[in-house]
Amino acid sequence: MKNIYSVTQVNSYIGNMFAQDFMLQAIQVRGEVSNCKYHSSGHIYFTLKDEKAAIACVMFARSRGGLAFRMQEGQQVVVQGSIEVYERDGRYQMYARAITPDGVGLLYEKFERLKSELSELGMFAEQYKRPIPKYIQKLGVVTAPTGAAVRDIIQIASRRNPYVQIILYPALVQGEQAAPSIIKGIHALAGQKVDVIIAGRGGGSIEDLWAFNEREVAQAIFDCPIPIISAVGHETDWTIADFAADLRAPTPSAAAELAVYEFSGLEEKMEEYAAALHRIMMQRCSAYHRDVEKAAALLRAASPMARLKQNRMYLLRMEENLQAAMKESLLRRRHLLQLYAERLKGLSPLDKLSQGFSSVTDVDNKVIADVDRVERGQLLVIHMKNGVVKARAEQVERVIR
Repeated sequence: MKNIYSVTQVNSYIGNMFAQDFMLQAIQVRGEVSNCKYHSSGHIYFTLKDEKAAIACVMFARSRGGLAFRMQEGQQVVVQGSIEVYERDGRYQMYARAITPDGVGLLYEKFERLKSELSELGMFAEQYKRPIPKYIQKLGVVTAPTGAAVRDIIQIASRRNPYVQIILYPALVQGEQAAPSIIKGIHALAGQKVDVIIAGRGGGSIEDLWAFNEREVAQAIFDCPIPIISAVGHETDWTIADFAADLRAPTPSAAAELAVYEFSGLEEKMEEYAAALHRIMMQRCSAYHRDVEKAAALLRAASPMARLKQNRMYLLRMEENLQAAMKESLLRRRHLLQLYAERLKGLSPLDKLSQGFSSVTDVDNKVIADVDRVERGQLLVIHMKNGVVKARAEQVERVIR
């Protein structure tokens, strides 16, 4: 009986055949890019075709380091990778690890070799990157004197801060003499003591940008004592100068924004700082004023003159209180005296005598108020209101009540 295989077994068998073919595991294929799609996951799906055939390709996100440009429809490229079977769908496709534009493969290889070599030397290390000054006065620019790059840099820098001085070194940025011209520009601007340098140009092919991939240019950027911002080409263009510079800007316009602070924003911040400082100073002054007033009050309270004044006021109050107390006591005593006087007046013999009464005493001027003390023939002295009468007792009679 003949063997019967499942679809999975067949696809797996074919996949193993592809995997055992060493040529298919490291192959370079030239063709035209078609149906290119950049997926949100980071993977890139596209078709590579020529006049008679086509092959499906995919570059996974982990391999994107092998792509130094953005692929476009109709672009001629060389894809390096492996051809394998996608067993689920039963079709084969190419898994790309590196993609270079057709015709410039040697330049890309040279680029990668120099990048790796300079990286091993430490020229791209973060510890050698100088910080870009936040507030600058002089901006140096090394680029072509004409073109969109220099216009964008000047326009954006002047708009952000019209007080920043821009010093342009007109350099060649393409051709055999471009690299020496760029190096001279960096040295010249460093001698001008600018605060930061922008070195770059507009976009172009890898051949057009190659001056910024030269070892000498990278060395000049690394050795320059002034911080350098690299701004070469478009956002997807990378050069050796980008790695050697202290900061890489995706475009010349972005470089101007990174180098020059926005003056209007600084003015607003300064006004905010001034208002906050004034508010804090007023609060401090108010607090110090209260402390001074409190200290002055304590000083006045501790002053000898203040003590004397307080004691004088105390004595005055005590004197007033004493006078009031004495006056009240005198009034009270005078009132009592009047009461006693009225009582005495009621008991006064003279008052009685003036009312018709008389007082009887013996010759020794002792009052006789009891008949038992009078003897017959005793000499008596009778006191009246206007004189005395001496008489003898002829008869003594007791009145029984």
